[in-house]
Amino acid sequence: MFVIIGWVVALAAVFGVFIAHGGNIGVVMAALPFEMAAIGGAALGAFIATNPPKVLKATARGLGLCFKGSKYTKARYMELMALLYDILQKARKEGLMSIENDVEQPESSPIFQKYPNVGGDHHVVEFVTDYLRMMVSGNLNAHEIESLMDSEMETHHHESHAAVAALQRLAGGLPAFGIVAAVLGVVNTMGSVGQPPAVLGAMIGSALVGTFLGILLAYAFAEPLAGLLEQKLDEQSKELHCIKTTLLASMQGYAPQVAVEFGRKVLYSTERPSFVELESHVKGKK
Repeated sequence: MFVIIGWVVALAAVFGVFIAHGGNIGVVMAALPFEMAAIGGAALGAFIATNPPKVLKATARGLGLCFKGSKYTKARYMELMALLYDILQKARKEGLMSIENDVEQPESSPIFQKYPNVGGDHHVVEFVTDYLRMMVSGNLNAHEIESLMDSEMETHHHESHAAVAALQRLAGGLPAFGIVAAVLGVVNTMGSVGQPPAVLGAMIGSALVGTFLGILLAYAFAEPLAGLLEQKLDEQSKELHCIKTTLLASMQGYAPQVAVEFGRKVLYSTERPSFVELESHVKGKK
C-alpha cells in the first residue's frame, strides 16, 4: 500500500508542478507510449541479459514481497521464541536425545505443530532442525556451530540480495536508456528539419521526454523498490540471527528462559516483545 502511495505522491508532484507552471501535458502524454516502449524494452532486455534465471525468479518473488505487509511482527517473534523455549526446555529436562524425533520429523512434532506460523515456515524449520541435530550429535562445540551458522547466513545474505543488486543495476541503467531514446528522437527531428517551427518544437519536446522518463523511472520506481526489498530481506536475516543467538546461548549452558532472552535482545526495537510479554506468552503456551 505504501509503495503505491509513494508513487502517487511522486507522480502528482512532478506532473502537478509541470501543469501548474503552464506545461503542455499533451506533448508528454503523446510521446509517453513510444518512449516507454523504447526505454522499457531496452531495460528489460538488458535485465534479462545481465541476470541468470535464478536471479530473475528471485527478483520476481522479491517484487511480490514489496507489495505485501511484513510477516515479521512481534507476534511471530514471540511464537518463534516460544517454540525455541519449548524444545530447549524439553532437551534440558529429558536430555538431548529426547528431541531427536522432533528434529528428524518436525512435520509430526507436537512442539512444531503448536506454533503453525513459524512451524510451517520451511526455511525456519530447516535452520532450527539442522543445528539442533548437530547439538544432539554432540560432535561439534559452540564455536564450530557458530562458524557454520555464520557461513550459512552469509550465503543466504548473498543469495537473497542478488535481486536487490539486480534492481540497483537496473536503476543505474534507466537514465542512460532514457538518453538513448532522446537521441533517437533528436535524430527523427533532424530528419524533419524542413517542418514549421511549431512542429519541430513538439518533436524536440517529445524527444526530451525520453531523458525525463528514464530518470523518473530510475529514482521514483526502480531504486525505491530495490531499497524496500533490501529492508524486507534484512528482516529475514534478523529472524535467523535470533535463532542463532538463542541456540548458541543454550549450548553455552544458559537455561532456556535465559537463552530466549539472548535471542529477544537481537530483534529490532519496533518488533521486539518486552521481557514480560515474552514470559507471559511462553507460560501461556505450556
